[in-house]
Amino acid sequence: MKINIDNLFVELPIDFKEALKTIEINGLGIIFFIDSNKKLIGSFSDGDSRRVILKETSLPKMIEKNSDFYNKKPHYLPFDCQISEIWTLFHHNIKCVPLVDNDMNVVDFSTSSRVRKFPILQPDIGDEEINNLLECANTGWISSQGRFIKEFEVGFSGYLNGGHAVAVSSGTAALQLGMLALDIGANDEVIVPNFTFGASINAIIHVGAIPVLVDVDPETWTLSLKAIEAAINKNTKAIMPVHLYGQSAHIDEINKIAKNNNLHIVEDCAEALGGTYKKRLIGRDGDATCFSFFANKLITTGEGGMVVFKDKKTADKAKIMRDHGMSPQKKYWHEFAGVNFRMTNMQASIGVAQLKKINNFLLKRKNVFQRYDKNFKSNSQLLLLPKNSWSENSYWLYTLVVSEFTEKKRDKLLKALSDRGIDARPGFYPLHKMPPYQKYSNGSDYPISSFLGTSTINLPSSPGLTFDEIDHIAQIVINELERFK
Repeated sequence: MKINIDNLFVELPIDFKEALKTIEINGLGIIFFIDSNKKLIGSFSDGDSRRVILKETSLPKMIEKNSDFYNKKPHYLPFDCQISEIWTLFHHNIKCVPLVDNDMNVVDFSTSSRVRKFPILQPDIGDEEINNLLECANTGWISSQGRFIKEFEVGFSGYLNGGHAVAVSSGTAALQLGMLALDIGANDEVIVPNFTFGASINAIIHVGAIPVLVDVDPETWTLSLKAIEAAINKNTKAIMPVHLYGQSAHIDEINKIAKNNNLHIVEDCAEALGGTYKKRLIGRDGDATCFSFFANKLITTGEGGMVVFKDKKTADKAKIMRDHGMSPQKKYWHEFAGVNFRMTNMQASIGVAQLKKINNFLLKRKNVFQRYDKNFKSNSQLLLLPKNSWSENSYWLYTLVVSEFTEKKRDKLLKALSDRGIDARPGFYPLHKMPPYQKYSNGSDYPISSFLGTSTINLPSSPGLTFDEIDHIAQIVINELERFK
């Protein structure tokens, strides 16, 4: 049963009969009292109510903060406690445990069927990020000027071992700016996979180009080489490989196709920072390679992105276009009809600190993925993320294929997991099925992306997950799969 938090934590004062009704509604036999700041005050159980009824000659109308018939020392645990600590309380017949922060404010709760809420991904922000932000605030360099922008760009190029990095306001802006700087625009066709996040196709549309949807390879979930070659015509200007869920596309083969047909490559690496292709980092092969630093990515700046160019001249052009197209030498003189895709110095200051930790983040995420694999590898109902000898995933978001589920059944599974506190998500829907993109489908069925789009689920992948937590999540997934057989 799904527990509504409003029927578990209530503010005082509360009508006595209303408190009893709330206990009955939540089905746990208890409610918890909090103040206006969600600070835990006490608990009131059905046992407490019976004692009041037996002891008092007349029932109290209200339960006040100074009432003496509720428990002012309820059981609770820190919100970051180990799962084993929670289960210890459950073994003592405690049905619900509030999880609190250092100020005793309620952050979450645990029941035997819902140990805690596990978000899909959480950023890892530390002291250096905060100190860099304070420097920006104290010096006044909070907009798109300041030392951190250049430092972040140089550091990012250094991490990739080359290229010319241009920091922008989002991963989508990176894709759009990359195409604008390469003169991809009206009536140009850009080949893009049908199985990807909408940002890929949106960027193509917003530069005025025409997206050409093609199916993906079942072995990699990325662009099908045969489908690329079949889609090329005299209007084709570029190919946009998407390294989906951190799995590299066949980039050498795509480069060869592009070279033979005089095409640009604009790589969507939003989910693939830190991943490798033939032992080289993903993000150095395209004419423009584009990254996202949204809060759920390997490193984050909150929002933000980076586009890395092979050619310095094109990168310099992109920097001008990024800033409304204004000349760096002549203020308010526009060399291009540009855009405002600038990253702020505050965002870049977070990125500078995050970039220093990237190898540690990768290791933590790899451990998360390997632990999930250990739990799921022998389950016949599940297919794991693609693996091969020539690439290594970036370990962005742990994704499974529930192979024999319809979309409707998959969504029921997601709802069941949500009720257990697991923030599982559907995979990306195939683009050709959504209203804004249907006209680009050319009537194709796209069998592989259609299958993946209705059968994939994403599980919580935060680098801070412990093995106990991963095992717990995995066991719930397995149990729910059994229920849906």
